Formats: sequence, C-alpha cells, structure tokens
Amino acid sequence: MTAELPPQIQNQIAQLQQIQQQIQALAMQKSQVEAMQKESKMALDELGRLADDAVVYRNVGELVIKTSKEESITKLKDREETLSLRLQSISRQEERLTSRFKQLQEQIQQALGPRAQ
Repeated sequence: MTAELPPQIQNQIAQLQQIQQQIQALAMQKSQVEAMQKESKMALDELGRLADDAVVYRNVGELVIKTSKEESITKLKDREETLSLRLQSISRQEERLTSRFKQLQEQIQQALGPRAQ
C-alpha cells in the first residue's frame, strides 16, 4: 500500500513513526526521573528522622564518604530540584512532540481522505 502513496505522504508517515518513538523514549526517561525523585524524597524523609549529630555516609562513585546530615540534606535537595527541572523539561518536550504528532496525523488523514473514498 505504501508503494502507491505519494513520496510526501510516505515521508510524513516516516516522521510520524519517528515522533512516536521519541515520545516513547521520553516516557521512559520521565519514568526514570520520577523514580530517582522518589528515591531522593525517601532519603530526605529518612534524614529528617535522624538526630542532628548523626553520622551519615553517602556514595560517591565507588566510595562511601562520611558526611554531615546537613550536607546530605543540601545535596539531596539540590538533586531534587535538578530532577524537578529535568521532569519539567521532559514534559515540555512531550507536549511539543504530541502536538506535532497530532498535527502530522491530521495532515496524513486529510491527504488520504480523498483516496479512501
């Protein structure tokens, strides 16, 4: 069937498929960022339950470093903020791609409309 379609429509269909793949990749990224955000929140909650003078260790690469509760809280809050910004960015990209997907879909349907009859 695609052999009968004009090159422009074939190109639009290819773009549509590519956008769909990008949307799926963004959904996976979003899920990963949300999971990291949840981990950071859980860690912050746990730190909140500790005494102010508690000894805290954190992973840095393959090392485990002794640190203060305050420093750990600061780093986790920074991480949460970074993840939140990343999530907003992913959401904006998703919105743009979804909009472009719908636009292309409509163009293809309009172009194929007369052919289908």
